[in-house]
Amino acid sequence: MKINIFFSTCFCIFSIASTSIFGQRIAGSDTCLPLSQKAAESFMRAYPSASVTVTGGGSGVGISSLVEGTTDIAQSSRRIRFDERQRIQASGNTVREVIAAYDALAVVVHPQNRVTNLTREQLEGIFTGRIRNWREVGGEDMQIVPYARETSSGTYEFFKESVLRNRNYMNGIMSMPATGAIIQSVSQTRGAIAYVGLAYINRNVKPISVSYDQGQTFVTPSTASAKNNSYPIVRPLLYYYTVRSEARAKPFVDYLLSADGQKIVAELGYIPVN
Repeated sequence: MKINIFFSTCFCIFSIASTSIFGQRIAGSDTCLPLSQKAAESFMRAYPSASVTVTGGGSGVGISSLVEGTTDIAQSSRRIRFDERQRIQASGNTVREVIAAYDALAVVVHPQNRVTNLTREQLEGIFTGRIRNWREVGGEDMQIVPYARETSSGTYEFFKESVLRNRNYMNGIMSMPATGAIIQSVSQTRGAIAYVGLAYINRNVKPISVSYDQGQTFVTPSTASAKNNSYPIVRPLLYYYTVRSEARAKPFVDYLLSADGQKIVAELGYIPVN
């Protein structure tokens, strides 16, 4: 089996030099991207005739592609909306939903930022623009530079729902097309703050402990704290496919849910479903 892997900022393409049994196209969430990429490599080793294409772009892009019939599987860090489901049903199709893993959404800052704890209320103030200086939350006298994902991102929507309680982000917030770009920006900007999936954390950024009980308890994002439900910002990672594409999609989805697939989930820093 020969596997060719091509990398760019937003996507990876996996192909094999043999006749394909399974020709899955997977698109959507950047949060799910490392999981789908790694699982695709492993899946194709297990099934030498398989061909899997994995692209990012955000949950909204993946679900739109599913609606339009240009992908077999939509990877998403948010649930499909009612109107999106209705559009699929209007075409005479039905959508299937599978939770393949869970993810802790981590708030990260520059490693030199001395702030280590923030309450949900403080995070809301920062990302809505009410709090603009780190001095207001126990840090040094320095402008806060918040970064967000673009509006097509499921992570953008989940953070708005869970942390901002559906209040709008501040006007002019720095919007990034991919999680990798956010990590790079935060690592280079001392006043920066952003949110990323747990699997993306590296030594170039510092995760913040978060309190959802007005400062009584602060919890650091980790696989352990997500598993025991002490960390408050956790969401499911979802894979959607339609009945029409089930024959192509289900083998890969089933592989994600298998013991081998869930081992990959854990290895990458996500939370297995069992």
